[in-house]
Amino acid sequence: MIRRLTRDVLRHYPQIYFACHLEHPRARTNAHRLADRDIVLLGHLDEHEPIGPGLLARHLGVRPSTLSAQLQQLGALGHLVRRPAPRDRRHQQVFITPKGATALAATSILDPGRVTVLLMQLSPEERTLAVGGLALLARAGRQLQLKYPKRRWRAA
Repeated sequence: MIRRLTRDVLRHYPQIYFACHLEHPRARTNAHRLADRDIVLLGHLDEHEPIGPGLLARHLGVRPSTLSAQLQQLGALGHLVRRPAPRDRRHQQVFITPKGATALAATSILDPGRVTVLLMQLSPEERTLAVGGLALLARAGRQLQLKYPKRRWRAA
């Protein structure tokens, strides 16, 4: 069963990507003052599920000092917030802000208009199910990244 589901994800995801992705040249920065590396970092953040800066730096393959400067800049722009961890206030947790989520969506590799048209082809119930399923896969993806950072493998 899991192998069939894996094949289905591998088959369906490219169809969605190709239907909604438009080739476009990227400027060094955009209206949201984000460089490509900022977009990558924001793509790893969530509004509700925190990630620690050390783990994020390891996953992104950058030095903690480099990440710290980037976090400071993105925080000053209002795209993310850092909060003390509840169990140990010496550690910080990083979250994307609503402003950061809006900027991330606006700089997405997917065309928002095409995604809207795609969703409009579904009934309201199907839209809710489809987006909910994507949210579940995204959550599992974040958990996988935390558990196995920078690791590649093939399933048996």
